[in-house]
Amino acid sequence: MTPAVYAPHSAFVAPARGSNDLGRLVMGILAVEFLFGIGLSLFSHLIESAAPDLAHNVLYGLTPAGLSIQLATFGLFAGSLALVMRRAHGRPLASAIGPLGPAAANLILAAAAVSVLYLALEILPPWWSAATLQDGPGLVAWTLALPFGLAAILVQVSAEELFYRGYIQQQLAARFDSPLVWMLVPNLLFAAAHWDNGGTSEESLQYVIWALFFGLAASDLTARTGNLGAAIGLHLANNAYAFLFFGEVGAPDSGLALLLFAPEPMTEMVQAPAAPAGVLNIYLLIDVTIVWLSWLAARVAIRR
Repeated sequence: MTPAVYAPHSAFVAPARGSNDLGRLVMGILAVEFLFGIGLSLFSHLIESAAPDLAHNVLYGLTPAGLSIQLATFGLFAGSLALVMRRAHGRPLASAIGPLGPAAANLILAAAAVSVLYLALEILPPWWSAATLQDGPGLVAWTLALPFGLAAILVQVSAEELFYRGYIQQQLAARFDSPLVWMLVPNLLFAAAHWDNGGTSEESLQYVIWALFFGLAASDLTARTGNLGAAIGLHLANNAYAFLFFGEVGAPDSGLALLLFAPEPMTEMVQAPAAPAGVLNIYLLIDVTIVWLSWLAARVAIRR
């Protein structure tokens, strides 16, 4: 049984009811990934031919322009989704957003509330150590790059929300009444996409678990509001915090960071204990708790 608080979700799902067979959804998911892969390959080939140095910076996100372009390539993901939705389901990409006016309002409110939460958490102890702080881009250069970085992050998070909490969630909810299906399946896929092969297996699994809880929070906000606005706002605030403020010198995706640290744990705390072994440790609990607080902040802001 669908909870009463999810009543707005019914109207959000309505555009998917005419083409809700599972085979079409599976083929749609595969087609989106295939088209996105083709688009990225073509883009990479063009940029490597025209500007090899820029291509390197885009691949690793090492400069403001490089990381902004890398994030903006998710526009190809959204474009692939738009094509598949139109051809396979006969509906426009906008139908995966919900009513645009309320969505825009919820996006702004949720992003602002979650950003305030992150600022408060940054001000409160324990504090990171400045011992390994290196020269960053400088406040003026960072501020000049900020609008482009924010726009690129908005493209990235919007594309992901359209795919997971829009398209897939809608199609499944049009087929199955149970929130266990239309909340869990899209976010298991979302979590699997966040497997980070660059770290240890334990770190990668922790990232997957975090992504699952984050996705569930976004799905819940979408169901409560009947649009993607709050989910995009939550995602925007999270990724803006991750990309715009802290990074390691020469590390992937550090190009937009204001503060750059030596390639050591940049959040080294004063008298911090050694990280406990295992996947389910205190640091994962803290990360999941921050997701819960972010979800709560967004809910308070949108009054849902």
